[in-house]
Amino acid sequence: MLFMVVERFAHGRTSEVYQLVRERGRMLPDGLVYVDSWVSADLRTCFQLMECDDPLLLQEWVAQWGDLVSFEIIPVVPSKQTAGLMKRLAE
Repeated sequence: MLFMVVERFAHGRTSEVYQLVRERGRMLPDGLVYVDSWVSADLRTCFQLMECDDPLLLQEWVAQWGDLVSFEIIPVVPSKQTAGLMKRLAE
């Protein structure tokens, strides 16, 4: 399953987040797959697409980031698949 993860960096702590990533990587548990990410122009928010079958893996990952990042996790479906569903429903 795919998840859009919206990470909001604690105010003034973006450089600490990036330092931790340089030192320890993304700290993903086995089974949680990083797909891609985008960072807002103001360097305060990161949007990551993640994939896993067990949401508990997301909880394990989130717990490691402490007070540096707040998370919003949204299950998502690729738009092509949704378009296919909408087409089938309209028939």
